[in-house]
Amino acid sequence: MNTSNYVSQSSIRVRYQETDQMGIVYHSNYLVWFEIGRTAYTHDLGYSYRELEKLGVMLPLIEVKANYRAPARYDDEVIVYTTCTEASGSRLIFEYEVKRKRDEVLLTTGHSIHVWVNKEMKRVNMKEKFPDLFATLVASTTQKRT
Repeated sequence: MNTSNYVSQSSIRVRYQETDQMGIVYHSNYLVWFEIGRTAYTHDLGYSYRELEKLGVMLPLIEVKANYRAPARYDDEVIVYTTCTEASGSRLIFEYEVKRKRDEVLLTTGHSIHVWVNKEMKRVNMKEKFPDLFATLVASTTQKRT
């Protein structure tokens, strides 16, 4: 797989429980969908969060932002497009677009910032500790950074 400028795509059908009294997706569910996209992205590159944890590293979230543009409703099928726009030895930045599948209307955009830490929650330099994994992530980003 060519991972340069990689974009992961995750298909989600809106469940009834994800909607509010107005019949639209409740805002916090988009953050769950971002996590689904991010997890798919790392899986697509050959690494699961479980494997990362076995290596002794984790990626806690330190910032998340979502911009809501149009509502998703029950039973809509949406696609979460996920890209990694920065991979450095200390952090990753993911960007997201959520679109309704049937008409490709952009529903939400957002980003999340994560830092590499060990099990003691101390920062880890991935470039030094896991150079192969780091190289894979850098190769997949839309904006190359080291």
